Amino acid sequence: MKKYIFVVGGVLSGVGKGVTSASLGAIFQSKGFSVTAVKADPYVNVDAGTMNPIEHGEVFVTCDGDETDQDMGNYERFLDVDLRSENYMTTGRVYQTVIQNERAMKYKGKCVQVVPHIPEEMIRRIQGAAVQNKADITIVEIGGTVGEYENILFLEAARMMKLEHPDDVAFVLVSYLPVPSHLGEMKTKPTQHAARALNSVGIQANMIIARGPQELDTPRREKLAVHCGVPKDRCIAAPDIDTIYRIPLLLEEQDVGNKLLHDLRVKPRPSELSSWKTFITHIEHARQNVKIAVVGKYFGTGQYTLADSYISVIEALKHAAWSHRYRPELTWVSAEDFEKDPKTVSRLAEFDGVLVPGGFGSRGIEGILTAIQFAREKKIPYFGLCYGMQLACVEVARHVARLEGANTIEVDSKTSHPIIHMNPLQAKNILERKYGATMRLGSYTCTLKKGSKARKAYGIDTIQERHRHRYEFNNTYRESLEQSGLEMVGINPESDLVEIVELKDHPFFVGVQFHPEFQSRSMRPHPLFAAFLAAAGKQAKTA
Repeated sequence: MKKYIFVVGGVLSGVGKGVTSASLGAIFQSKGFSVTAVKADPYVNVDAGTMNPIEHGEVFVTCDGDETDQDMGNYERFLDVDLRSENYMTTGRVYQTVIQNERAMKYKGKCVQVVPHIPEEMIRRIQGAAVQNKADITIVEIGGTVGEYENILFLEAARMMKLEHPDDVAFVLVSYLPVPSHLGEMKTKPTQHAARALNSVGIQANMIIARGPQELDTPRREKLAVHCGVPKDRCIAAPDIDTIYRIPLLLEEQDVGNKLLHDLRVKPRPSELSSWKTFITHIEHARQNVKIAVVGKYFGTGQYTLADSYISVIEALKHAAWSHRYRPELTWVSAEDFEKDPKTVSRLAEFDGVLVPGGFGSRGIEGILTAIQFAREKKIPYFGLCYGMQLACVEVARHVARLEGANTIEVDSKTSHPIIHMNPLQAKNILERKYGATMRLGSYTCTLKKGSKARKAYGIDTIQERHRHRYEFNNTYRESLEQSGLEMVGINPESDLVEIVELKDHPFFVGVQFHPEFQSRSMRPHPLFAAFLAAAGKQAKTA
């Protein structure tokens, strides 16, 4: 019988359910189990593709082209697997399926109700993911926090599964224990309320992962045990730490894996986490600092700076830096600052590398172009992802090829030189207001030019990379830009679309139409990120 562990959150969002779920998966993998992970998102959106990245965080794209929550990236990075659309669901997606089934008479004339038919569809999807991935253990993360209306049907699905198979389902509550500065004492009351909210929907937690700024001590552990009905040894300390990649080791030091196996009526097994220990040693022994400026426009919300909009990029940079034993210093630079005062772009001289991630729309674009020009002229290693590649082409067209007014039609639909344009299929989608799941999504093939930096980095002639975009390089300008020194070194063989560009006579100036960050793994960095960090490391040594 397959086993299921539901991970739910208490007190506040962003408490760490995603990395906890991923870490549990890594622990069970180390014990020899086949593991998969499912994210249940409470949003009515059918997928994450139409969500604002500042509010929701990065949109992670699976190899089969599903636009999902950023936690799917955590699962892939920790488990080193490629997940697919069956591992992700939203409330909107579930309702859409139930309504489609009702219209097709698949309920054979029954009155279709929110309960039980919505939870039953959720269960079907959870169990289907376990079967499709041939998983012994399936970790299911339920988005949001307990006590909200939004995720109550997912909790009902979990309760129904527990009722049907009591020995095959366990629950982990990841909750926050604050330490108010004016008190100086860790408080358990918010987590007590979260546990009772979980009880109110018929679920008792098997384990509490106690997140907080400090480690859970004995008095607080005893309080949680008494008031939440969880044994003391299953109140697990999870204080803030320097890197999320310590979490599997931190949890397994407290024998989390075998405690959950006991609750699932499975014999305990030893863990083999030596690779994680080696990985952490590499992080600890990183000595040389490498400064990377990430020039984007999805950082700010009010007075706060959020990195979640680019979380896969950030993690990919870290993976690559650590593989070279570098200590990455990442700085978020708002492109809009350079628009307000172009002279401030000179601050990029302080960095060893400049990266421009993906994005949409016209806001901050002139600032990004200013940053790209500075990196090109000052020979600072540059890496452009998706929009960063497109704008690199525009910058070279304007300032090297001297194509006055060159632009992307995403910014200027009447530009005299549309370096970046939209293919007819995407134009039709926009005209018909078909935005959801209509971009060029998922994995596509790319052939690499011999002798190019990209070919040297990958070590193979043909690659598969994940995409998420509507606009493409306009092949009309291929010859003129190549004459200006911008080589087209990666081409999709089916469509002849440009996938990778490189600038001659530059330490590292590479733009890619795809999103390589989605395929970077904790202990297997992406080749292009590794090449970029190698170039940045050389820059740091000669600075």
